[in-house]
Amino acid sequence: RLEMRPFGVRVSIIEPGFFRTAISSTDTICKHLLTLWERLPRDIKAAYGDSYMEDSHSSFRMMENFFSTKLQLVTDCMEHALTSCHPRARYSAGWDAKLLYIPLSYLPSALTDLI
Repeated sequence: RLEMRPFGVRVSIIEPGFFRTAISSTDTICKHLLTLWERLPRDIKAAYGDSYMEDSHSSFRMMENFFSTKLQLVTDCMEHALTSCHPRARYSAGWDAKLLYIPLSYLPSALTDLI
């Protein structure tokens, strides 16, 4: 955003939370993860452990329950950024982006890593 300012280009960053889309489908993510997993050498798989894939799948399935279906939250941010006389530098779409990512961005890295 700041790199484009000298060229007279104003950039707005849209930071969406988790939304239910084709790309965030648990089945799609798990399929791609399994494809990558199968290509790994045995020693790397051993370092991750036998339960890595199962744990990953469980985590993705649990997260999917919190994905929003209200995609208009993102497109509303896009519309405002494109049509406003004074667009914001940053837009956060979705409750999780507002309640989780914004506060986390103000915390020290060591604490956010722990969380």
